Amino acid sequence: MQKIGLPAWTWLSPFIGSLLLLGAKLGGPFDLALAIGLIACVLAAVHHAEVVAHKIGEPYGTLVLAVAVTVIEVSLIVSLMLSSGPAGAGPARDTVFAAIMIILNGLVGLCLLLGAARHLEQRYGQAGVSAARATLAALAILTMVLPNYTTSTPGPAYSSSQLGFVGLVSLVLYGTFVLVQTVRHRDYFLPSGVAAHDEDVHAAPPSALAAWISLGLLVVALVAVVLLAKSLAPTLEAVVAQAGAPKAVVGVVIAALVLAPESLAAVRAARADRLQTSLNLALGSALASIGLTIPVVAVVSLVMGWPLSLGLDAKAMVLLVLTLLVTTLSLGTGRTTVLQGVVHLVIFAVYLFTTVVP
Repeated sequence: MQKIGLPAWTWLSPFIGSLLLLGAKLGGPFDLALAIGLIACVLAAVHHAEVVAHKIGEPYGTLVLAVAVTVIEVSLIVSLMLSSGPAGAGPARDTVFAAIMIILNGLVGLCLLLGAARHLEQRYGQAGVSAARATLAALAILTMVLPNYTTSTPGPAYSSSQLGFVGLVSLVLYGTFVLVQTVRHRDYFLPSGVAAHDEDVHAAPPSALAAWISLGLLVVALVAVVLLAKSLAPTLEAVVAQAGAPKAVVGVVIAALVLAPESLAAVRAARADRLQTSLNLALGSALASIGLTIPVVAVVSLVMGWPLSLGLDAKAMVLLVLTLLVTTLSLGTGRTTVLQGVVHLVIFAVYLFTTVVP
C-alpha cells in the first residue's frame, strides 16, 4: 500500500454517495450522478478494506471485507423480500445463485487469468482452498439442488421443518469454516511466501486510528453501494424490459455491483502475485453468500409464513455442478496458469449468455 494515510476522495466518496440517495427518486439525468457515486463508493470501499486488511493481516483482512459485503447484501435481499411480499421468495435464490456464479467463475477466472498472464504461474496453499471448496460444495448442493428432490412439499421448496434444519446446517458449516480459517488452522490460509516487489506487504502498517477510521468508512461505503444499486434497479429494469431481456438480468447486474468492492480487491491481489489472498477473498465471499444469506431468508420466510423457492431449474443446476467440478479440478494442484482462468471465464460467459437467452 503506497499511501498509509486517507486521501480526501476516500472519505468524501462514501458521504457524497450517501447524500446522492436523497435525490434517488428524481430519475432521468440524475441517474448518471447515482452511477458515478456508485463507482466512487466502490473504489473507496476497496481502499478502506485494504487499509484494514494491511493492519490486521491475513486471513482476517479478507474476512472483514467478505463478511461486511455479505451482511449488507443479505440486508438488501431481506428488504426486497419484505417489500415484495410472497412474490419475493424467488429473487432471493436468484440473487444468491448469481453471486456464486459471478464469484466462482467471473472473479476467480479473472484473478487466475490476470495473475498468470503477469507471473506465468502462481501458487497457493492447497489445504485452505480444499477446505473452502468442500464446504462450498456442501452448502450449494444442500441449499439449491436438494430442494428439487424432497417430497414433503411440491415444487423446488423445503417444508417448514426442512427449511429450518437446512438454515441451521448452513450456519453451522459457515461458522465452522470461519473457526478453522481464523483460529484452529489459520496457517492453512496464509500466503506461503511474499513477492519481493509487493509494496502492499512491505509498506509500514497504518496506525490503529487510521485502521479504525477506515473500518467505519468501509461500512459507510458498502451501505452506500447497496442502496445506490437498489436505487438504480428501476432504471435497470426499464432498460432490460426495453431490450426484451429476462428479469434475471437485473439480479445479475445488481449482484455484480454489490460484489464490485471485493472483486477489485481480489484482482489487485492476484496481479500483485498474492493469489492466496485472492482465493481467500473469493471463496470466502462465496461461502458467506450462502452460509449467511440462507439462514436469514429462511427465518424471514418462516416468520412471515411465505413460501421460499430455493431449488434451481435444470439449466442452472447443470451450470452449478459444472462450476463446482471445474473449481475442484482447477484449484486442486496448488498452482495455476492462464488455462484455468480461461476455462472459468468461458463458463461465466455461458452463464451470462444463457441468462439473457434462456
